[in-house]
Amino acid sequence: MRDYKKFSVWEKSHQLTLDVYRITIAFPKDEIFGLISQMKRSSSSIPTNIAEGCGRNSDKDFCRFLYIAFGSANELEYQLLLSIDLKFIEFENGQKLLFQVEEIKKMLNSLISKLNK
Repeated sequence: MRDYKKFSVWEKSHQLTLDVYRITIAFPKDEIFGLISQMKRSSSSIPTNIAEGCGRNSDKDFCRFLYIAFGSANELEYQLLLSIDLKFIEFENGQKLLFQVEEIKKMLNSLISKLNK
């Protein structure tokens, strides 16, 4: 069994989730059951799926959960773009978050590639 806390991609995705929770506090209150909820769910899904995959017994199962995490990262990426366009997030802050997402996606892709060898 793997320790998910030892994976830097889990650490970075956990930090991204904390950042998303902090930034969505300033969103309009009428988005609480819309975009805020979706962004919290998609961001937390990334480290959650990494953690769950680490609890599986095979590389194949772990890889499946990494693909799910990658999908959640794509989902969050779009939600961030939408939030920037709606002016819920300042452009500079949004770019920082988008950079974090891109870095996490690269790390997930690399880990998936290693597991598939």
